[in-house]
Amino acid sequence: MATQKFDVTVVGTGPGGYVAAIRCAQLGLSVAAVEDDRPGGVCLNWGCIPTKALLRNAEVVNLFHRASEFGISVSGFHADYAAAVQRSRRVADRMAKGVEFLFRKNKITLVRGRGTLKSPTVVEVAGAEGAPVLEASHVILATGSEPRSLPGVTIDEQRVISSNGAVRNEQAPRSLVIIGAGAVGVEFADVYASYGVQVTLLEALPRLLPIEDEEVSAQMTKALTRRGIAVKTGVKVSAVTPSGSGVTVQTDGGPVAADQVLMAVGRAAKIQGLGLEALGLAVERGFVTVSPMMETSVKGLYAIGDMARPPLLAHKAMAEGVVAAEAIAGQHPRPVDYTNVPSCTYARPQVASIGLTEAAAKGDGREITVGRFPFTASGKAVALGETDGFVKVVADKATGELLGVHIIGPEATEIIHEFAVGRTLEATLEELVHTIHAHPTLSEAALEATLGALGHAIHI
Repeated sequence: MATQKFDVTVVGTGPGGYVAAIRCAQLGLSVAAVEDDRPGGVCLNWGCIPTKALLRNAEVVNLFHRASEFGISVSGFHADYAAAVQRSRRVADRMAKGVEFLFRKNKITLVRGRGTLKSPTVVEVAGAEGAPVLEASHVILATGSEPRSLPGVTIDEQRVISSNGAVRNEQAPRSLVIIGAGAVGVEFADVYASYGVQVTLLEALPRLLPIEDEEVSAQMTKALTRRGIAVKTGVKVSAVTPSGSGVTVQTDGGPVAADQVLMAVGRAAKIQGLGLEALGLAVERGFVTVSPMMETSVKGLYAIGDMARPPLLAHKAMAEGVVAAEAIAGQHPRPVDYTNVPSCTYARPQVASIGLTEAAAKGDGREITVGRFPFTASGKAVALGETDGFVKVVADKATGELLGVHIIGPEATEIIHEFAVGRTLEATLEELVHTIHAHPTLSEAALEATLGALGHAIHI
């Protein structure tokens, strides 16, 4: 069994792992990256990227259905779901190859197999050619997460599928129950409904997208309902059982039958089978405990991304990967600001938010001011035919501090970043409104909502 020595070994090459590996290499460290699937991890291969490709297909399908609004007649229109899935796989494959190229460019050694810690500095790789043992001064764990299910419900990827199965299956069911109405559940409801699937969306909490602002949740509920998606909130699921060729979901509001069930109740950190128990690594609520520099309770051993702490988001993992790499290299990086991580849902309409909701800001005892601007008053949105939604700005009334921003509407996931930069720079409302926005753009809605929080919106 050959032993290879490096400065850093990274276990897992999802967004956090591959970014950490590249940043370590940029800082002059020799790096090995261990991966038992394809570089890019779940996000790139089975999550973020393929689902966004499917959502783009769904957007095109819906535009075809609306063609008459734009003076276009379409006949013989057919939306091929299998072709959409195949396209999403090509997109994911292209991005995975891109990560492999970046590894070669940065002289990172990619070791294919499953890594297990034999000590804080030694990783044994099963399944790799020669079963190498990697020895490094520092190890970064970035093994990500996996879909969760409800107690007693087995995900078989046939009748009961996970998000992983949903991006693989080329045959869309006639009917589908989605359990969980967070970002994943809402996004897949959008995709499947666009291809004519009868979708029922179940959520145990009182509203869908429960981490978002209440007004955003209400707007999304209206948008999905208008498209024929059955949205049922405050519903508890007690059992999922086979029924004929389909599945029956037992709820406290009665049974719901469908061809398939998509389990979207969240994800659990992948920390089993890594050898963490033998090292006495501190774990809390299923996540590895880490310092602001991403170091675990074992010196020299770091953990980032979904396995470390919520939120379970790719961009948060990337930021943590940079912090861990720079800490290992002695750079004294600034810790991740978890109060300033954008949350995004890529359905139609898109949702993006950052900071506190209106309710949370009030709960903090703040005297706040709120500005809203609907996309119905945006010239660019009207021209695009995408007027669903609004921008909502929550700020401290006395100081103008930007406490939170909540957007639902066209390109919300792009617009949110000017507010993220504003919060990073500690900009006030007064400072933000002095930024001239091009006309006509969707981003003008951000300016108008900010003006609204100051009490002098122009276009509404």
